Amino acid sequence: MPPDPRRPLPTGRLVALDHLRGFVVGLVVLHHAVLAYCTFGHVDRVHYALSTAPIVDPQRWIGFDLVVLIDDGFFMPLLFGLSGLFVRDGLVRKGARSYWRARLVRLFLPFCAAELTIVPLAYYPSFLQAGFAPGFPAFWLATVTTGPWPSGPPWFIGVLLLFDAAAILGFVLAPRWWKSPPLKTPRPVRDFAILATVTILAFLPLLLAIGPNRWFAIGPFAVQGSRIGLYAAYFAAGLRLGAGGGPAVAGFGRALARRCGLWVALAVGAGAAFVAAARFGTAFHLPARSALAVTGIAQAVFCAAACFALPAVFLRLAGGRRPAWDSLAANGFAIYLLHYPVVTWTQFGLLAWKAGAVAKGLTVFAVALGVTWAGAALLRRIPVTGRGP
Repeated sequence: MPPDPRRPLPTGRLVALDHLRGFVVGLVVLHHAVLAYCTFGHVDRVHYALSTAPIVDPQRWIGFDLVVLIDDGFFMPLLFGLSGLFVRDGLVRKGARSYWRARLVRLFLPFCAAELTIVPLAYYPSFLQAGFAPGFPAFWLATVTTGPWPSGPPWFIGVLLLFDAAAILGFVLAPRWWKSPPLKTPRPVRDFAILATVTILAFLPLLLAIGPNRWFAIGPFAVQGSRIGLYAAYFAAGLRLGAGGGPAVAGFGRALARRCGLWVALAVGAGAAFVAAARFGTAFHLPARSALAVTGIAQAVFCAAACFALPAVFLRLAGGRRPAWDSLAANGFAIYLLHYPVVTWTQFGLLAWKAGAVAKGLTVFAVALGVTWAGAALLRRIPVTGRGP
């Protein structure tokens, strides 16, 4: 996750990874800002939480379909991978018990606070658009008692906490593995092939078994069923790369950056193949399961390529101190937590505006990012909230 706001960003080339985290959080805000204006949107007036987005605008633009598809293809696995990089260092330095207490404070408490306040506030406009009678207190009480209780973006924090718990258990049961030597000389091409293969094996069986859209939920804790293995694989990849600490991560990053153009070209090519499979797979008259399998394989390869290309670009170009990037990285966690109600209420307020989908989507993105970035910076000045995750 983004760095602790109380501490300065780390020095050296790893600053680029903090900048990358901030950039991915920006993509999350963009993703949610434009989701209301995709051509596939629909409102479920019986179960508002089953709508394609909290707010669905009658004005649409197919270009936003492409933005959402590409974002969804890689950005959450990348966040899980980045989150796993320094887990091993934290466990070795603090020990299992202290590390778990720290994760409860940094993840579990914000997750609970967000699910009880931010998420109901974000979904109330969806409740209104579906045609239900207004009244936020009754809506909130029904949400946290009888449901539905949508998880919203904090689902990521809940799943990350479970992965951290699994890492701690592994640290306790198999301490020798955690003291194993770091990876040998970085070989990014080999490691890309391994990552793509492992993630195909982790992703494809579940995708074919339960489909791409089913979520498993217990109260507000939820995860997209087909992607459990995919997310776990990227978190584990981050753990393994981080086994050698900062020097090993930096060494792998230098190897990536040296072939930055190769990784960008591979990501662009794999992304084009993924888009073609997802958007035009039915044109080849494949059976539904075969088309889904082709799309799943294309997505796994694209995800791996993007997760190599973006770090390569940032390590090559964004490793120095830049005030705006440093601020975005330091405030990224709070932006992630706070942005969703700003997005949905802005979309709700713009429903009657006739400016067109593109203008609306960009307006929502600018407002949501600007307001939550400023809000996050303000919260850091308050003694209690300034100690947040």
